[in-house]
Amino acid sequence: MQVSAIIERVHRALDEFGARCSMEEVVGLCPDLTWNQVYLAIDYLNKTGKVCVTLDPDRTYSVQVYPIAGEPSKVSSRHGRVQTAV
Repeated sequence: MQVSAIIERVHRALDEFGARCSMEEVVGLCPDLTWNQVYLAIDYLNKTGKVCVTLDPDRTYSVQVYPIAGEPSKVSSRHGRVQTAV
C-alpha cells in the first residue's frame, strides 16, 4: 500500500469515528495497517494540521481529527457532539 493511501485510510477512519481517541484506538480502527503505519500517518496528519495530537494528564496520547472539508456535518455517537465541515 502506498504511503498516501495509508494516510488517507487513517484520516477517513478518524473522521468516521468522529471523537477523540487514543493512539491504541486508532490502531484498532485500522486493523489492516501496522502500528508503525498508523503512527507515521498520524505524525503526517498532525504536521499538516488535519488532526490534533495531545498528551493527556495520564501520559497517553489522544488524537482528534479536524473534519474533512466538503464532508457533511456529523454527530459523534460517542459524545453526542455535532461536528461541522470546515
